[in-house]
Amino acid sequence: MLMAYIDDATSKVYGRFYEYEGTIPAMDSFGRYIMKYGIPMSVYMDKHTTYKSTAEPSIEDEINGTKPLSEFGRALTELAVQIIYAHSPQAKGRIERLFKTLQDRLVKEMTIRGIHTIAEANRYLDTYLSVHNKRFAVTSKEPDDLHRDIPTGLNLDKILCIRTVRTLRNDFTIAHNNRLYQIEQSVRAKELTVEERVNGSMFISHNDVRLPFREITARPEKQHEKTRMPRQRKGHTPSPDHPWHRCNRQFFHSLREQRKKLMEVATS
Repeated sequence: MLMAYIDDATSKVYGRFYEYEGTIPAMDSFGRYIMKYGIPMSVYMDKHTTYKSTAEPSIEDEINGTKPLSEFGRALTELAVQIIYAHSPQAKGRIERLFKTLQDRLVKEMTIRGIHTIAEANRYLDTYLSVHNKRFAVTSKEPDDLHRDIPTGLNLDKILCIRTVRTLRNDFTIAHNNRLYQIEQSVRAKELTVEERVNGSMFISHNDVRLPFREITARPEKQHEKTRMPRQRKGHTPSPDHPWHRCNRQFFHSLREQRKKLMEVATS
């Protein structure tokens, strides 16, 4: 899969081969492009789901008057690159003609040289495009190059990545891409941000603070507290001189006297 860029002002071409067309290849190729030429003012691209989100607008989008962005679109927006979508293949006639040329000439050249792997193809592509640009590139009508320099200190890896928000469970675990990760630091948060970088690394953070984590195969078992048996209160026996005894003796003595009188009445 060839992902290619053509400068509208000079017709210079940049490209790179990947195993598939997707977000990570798109971000990798764009990152390499801006490292070589600078950040463009705008990018004209098709409506492939890599570039244009098919999600329904959220409540926040409706309030702000914005549209959902794909991760690639979000990255370009953060780099202040205007996104222009082509509404038909014919609208991208320039790049489509380039692809037809490359499919003819480039493929034949690689076949002659016995190139079979993506790594070999990319090494040869650098040489091929260098010759191609010298032959077909033109001088821009405007002397100023509208590509912008990458700002000093800008972390491109943090922008050109796939960001996903995941719910943090009570046991400090999150699920991502059918895998389970244990956060190894106490953090007060309902959600964490997962960043999948172009180089294959992954980071988990909260409020831009990176958190240590490890992959686990199962959620930690919940620790059950031992059931506490209620303490049996021992009965209290009052001392012999306690008023309770005196009241009881008076009460029982009164009962005996009443019973005795009743017996005398019954026998008389």
